[in-house]
Amino acid sequence: MKIALVSCTKLKQEYSCEAKDMYLPSQLFRKARNYIEKNNYDNWFILSAKYGLLKPTDIIEPYNITLNTMKKDEIIRWSYDIFNILSKYNIKIMDFYCGEKYRRYLIPLLKNKYITCNIPMESMGIGQQLRWLNKNIIKGGGDDK
Repeated sequence: MKIALVSCTKLKQEYSCEAKDMYLPSQLFRKARNYIEKNNYDNWFILSAKYGLLKPTDIIEPYNITLNTMKKDEIIRWSYDIFNILSKYNIKIMDFYCGEKYRRYLIPLLKNKYITCNIPMESMGIGQQLRWLNKNIIKGGGDDK
């Protein structure tokens, strides 16, 4: 099973909605979602600082919590919670479309379960990520909505 993970964003809708729509005000999330949905993933999830691992169809409320304000032990605990949920799936490949804070402690846990972890946009700034997504969305035959 091939899974994609994308992180939550600061920009959010101002009302309750499905997780896949909550972060649409963010251009980066919108493009990452579009890319993920047009590629051959068996499933995808959103990493939320408040809610943990979200299915795209989970209904959530807007919030203002970020990993940037969490202490190291809180982020480690958050990562273990995510890992415990992901462990229920038969994952072989995990692609990360999120910043380093969201994956730092999670990747070693997944690798210990022999899950291949890829970071397609590793070490890219926001502008570079947007260009990469634009280029690869077009290659995938889709367009950015």
